[in-house]
Amino acid sequence: MTKTASQPPDLSLSIQYAVDTPQLPRWRLRRWVQGALVQADTNGAMQVSLTIRLVDKAEGRALNQAYRHKDYATNVLTFHYDPVMPGSNHIMGDIVICTPVVEDQAKEQGKTYLHHAAHLVVHGTLHALGYDHQENIQAQAMEALETAILARWGIADPYET
Repeated sequence: MTKTASQPPDLSLSIQYAVDTPQLPRWRLRRWVQGALVQADTNGAMQVSLTIRLVDKAEGRALNQAYRHKDYATNVLTFHYDPVMPGSNHIMGDIVICTPVVEDQAKEQGKTYLHHAAHLVVHGTLHALGYDHQENIQAQAMEALETAILARWGIADPYET
């Protein structure tokens, strides 16, 4: 079957549970990633291979320190990999979700854990696809896309204060 521009790329998704997280079964994580792929611009990618690793604060802190030089556990880290072959239409990335931080932030922000987790999985997926928010115009576009994706599941704008 030939893909058309309106079809999302094929998804290969691996989930690694370094913590016990029954609220985030594989099917739920896959649904959130696929939802992002349906609405995101994947630049003609035919295949997306992602790994989501759910970690505790110690591992989250160690990874944030090693790769961002910040000595605290953060909610989500995304590693986007350049294609092995130039011109490849295969996107690869790793997304690390620190579930205790997500839980703490959800409580602090008055959100449900699942809504906040969905937002961060979508956010990480978009980063893996090459989206960024370093510049204001990039941030506005990425946040608008995240909000639209989440709205399909009845999740409120995560950036609304």
